[in-house]
Amino acid sequence: MKTSTTTALALLFTLAGCAAPGSAPPVDGTHRRLLTLDAHLDTPVHFGRAGWAFGARHDTSVEVAQVDLGRMREGSLDGGFFAIFTDQGPLTPEGYAAAREHALARSQLIDATLARHADRIGIATTAAQARSLDAAGKLVAFKSIENSYPLGAGAAAMAALADFQRQGVRLVGIVHSKNNQFADSSTDKPAWNGLSPLGRDWVREMNRLGMVIDASHASDASVDQMLALSTTPLLLSHSNSRTSFDHPRNIDDARIRRIAAGGGAICASTIYLSELKMGPQRAALFDRLEHIGKLAPPDQAALSREWLALDAVEPLWQTSFEQYIASLKHLIAVAGIDHVCMGADFDGGGGLRGLDNVAHLPRITQRLKADGMSDADLQKLWSGNLLRVLEAVEKRSNL
Repeated sequence: MKTSTTTALALLFTLAGCAAPGSAPPVDGTHRRLLTLDAHLDTPVHFGRAGWAFGARHDTSVEVAQVDLGRMREGSLDGGFFAIFTDQGPLTPEGYAAAREHALARSQLIDATLARHADRIGIATTAAQARSLDAAGKLVAFKSIENSYPLGAGAAAMAALADFQRQGVRLVGIVHSKNNQFADSSTDKPAWNGLSPLGRDWVREMNRLGMVIDASHASDASVDQMLALSTTPLLLSHSNSRTSFDHPRNIDDARIRRIAAGGGAICASTIYLSELKMGPQRAALFDRLEHIGKLAPPDQAALSREWLALDAVEPLWQTSFEQYIASLKHLIAVAGIDHVCMGADFDGGGGLRGLDNVAHLPRITQRLKADGMSDADLQKLWSGNLLRVLEAVEKRSNL
């Protein structure tokens, strides 16, 4: 998403088997042993910030970013898909050109940032590479695209998609919060009644290139048509069930079952499990956050202070940790343990009290393990299902 104490509270987290929200829990042996991946990390928005280091461990009391290498190690998050996000603009040649320039620059920024920390994190383009990096003691970085708008129109769009594939992108979301040239969004009025003709070409080319189709943000009709047309499983990189919270950004249980039946997976998110508190102040902060890389360090610090101060009095989400766990368990009950993965939407509006940065991820494992989930099922949830989908798409590539 991009638009994104008290004694009693401490007692609540104690009863939930968690530490208080401000501190990272100890990482038990089970969580440390798992290969843990998140399907949607918006952290590249911070990669270009002057004076900000991805390799550091930033202080959560003064820093708005939710992911860095220090906290990935602390919370034993072994990696995931780092997103190239582009906001939706006009469907014009000028709009496409500006979006493509932005997306290419973001892709190059991801590569340059990761290269500076190559001793700690490696770029992966296959499931096998991810496992090899993990075995070598390195963190894992895949690249993804959120919103295919930068690809442009016509035959040039398919050429642009192939170019991003050559740059290492392996997961692509067709649309974001507004309709684009490929598909209708779940949060916009229908323009194509699902996929456009170009969107159908996009699905075929994604299959040919061996790139995973990300259906998060897509309308119901778009999801139905991608399911019917794609020869590879679909992934929802950061979505929840509408049974847990009735919002069009989430997906209904019948479609969850159909995605699972096709071999796909739904990655549980922290967003849209409660009402979104998007007042004028928060909306303005989101706009500034998307351009934080252009701000001088003092202005970055001021933006972080404003964001965190607003969080203290009016959190973006009113979701509790227990509500999140209930939503995750519902996804597992509906889709099956072989078809659920993790995608919190950190640094894109995700996070909730008690789970507000990656250092807190062990709480999920601890909670599920306390409820009786086996280590084998935890491994499926944290990376096995995501890598299985990636492998299935790789095998059906026509390259």
